[in-house]
Amino acid sequence: MREAVIVSTARTALAKSFRGSFNDTEAPAMGGHCVKAVIEKAGIDPAMVDDCIFGAAAQQGTQSYNLGRLCGLVGGLPETTAGMAIERQCSSGLMSIATAAKSIICNDYDVAVAGGVESISLTQNKHKNSYRSQSAAAIEVDPTAYMPMLETAEVVSDRYGISREMQDEYSLQSQQRTAVAQEGGIFNDEIVPMQAVKAVFNRETKETSYEEVTVAKDECNRPSTTLEGLQGLAPVWKDGQWVKEGRFITAGNSSQLSDGASASLIMEANMAKAQGLSPLGYYRGISVAGCQSDEMGIGPVFAVPKLLERHGLTIADIGVWELNEAFACQVIYCREQLGIDNNKLNINGGAISIGHPFGMSGARMVGHALLEAKRRDEKYAVVTMCIGGGMGAAGLFEVA
Repeated sequence: MREAVIVSTARTALAKSFRGSFNDTEAPAMGGHCVKAVIEKAGIDPAMVDDCIFGAAAQQGTQSYNLGRLCGLVGGLPETTAGMAIERQCSSGLMSIATAAKSIICNDYDVAVAGGVESISLTQNKHKNSYRSQSAAAIEVDPTAYMPMLETAEVVSDRYGISREMQDEYSLQSQQRTAVAQEGGIFNDEIVPMQAVKAVFNRETKETSYEEVTVAKDECNRPSTTLEGLQGLAPVWKDGQWVKEGRFITAGNSSQLSDGASASLIMEANMAKAQGLSPLGYYRGISVAGCQSDEMGIGPVFAVPKLLERHGLTIADIGVWELNEAFACQVIYCREQLGIDNNKLNINGGAISIGHPFGMSGARMVGHALLEAKRRDEKYAVVTMCIGGGMGAAGLFEVA
């Protein structure tokens, strides 16, 4: 039976959206940087790559027109390598890796690069295409189909009794874990520094200047975070269709908007062996599940059991859990409902403290989960997340 292995992984550091180091860097540039890096890490001929698959949540502007193909070209893959873009909101990067792995297992091809990228800075701005952005037919079936993510987090908090105090305490843990990880160089094996040109806006003169920067470290972590500081932040949601005034969600207990890219080189196991390569791990499977749109954050509660049941595993069999921190409330709910050991969950922090480029995060989490599981001598890692619109996804990986 054919197996798919992750041979190498690479990502950019994550930069704050709009005012961070990648605020003027296009998605194909960031994605291409990671494509080139995983090829160089493996030391293979780029012409061996059959397909290049990239996910992104907001596919418009330069973050559109088949990102997989564009990232591959920028990353030095030849014109003979095909490309494809995938969009399943915040699971897009994970779905790209799963899609490539399944194609390898099914003998469609032997080698692929897959990952995710998101430039929130260049897509979620005043130039965003909002013409007929919501379908009347979809809303007629599900009035909450387009409920904003912040509003769904307020719903989850209230509906399931996830207190503001619990959310702030979890967020502090995330910040502290990432601070320790950064200090210890934990992310060094996955981050590939990138040169960029940053736009700097002068509020007084209203002029924009540009400066060359090297982006080598995640920008979103706040090591000086305190519980008192988190508790002092005001809720950000107001004037919603379903929630008029937010009570729970703040800038401190939700994921940080950021820009970045991540990629993995995926290969058929026997070919990797023949090339003398030492894989990070095996792709074992993925499960997806739907839930109510207004509580999209709890999607992993439905996706994870489906995944584990198919593979004859239990929660206790998984040594490393990466559960995307879209909001502290939904991570807490999923952790408690699934019975995940907090010491195995988001060991080095997550999107609250590292950042969350929507379509990139799943790909980053796969690479990080495999590296962390290998460091801890664990056998299995699960990457899971909630998905806008009311869904969950969960992927299973086995350390090589």
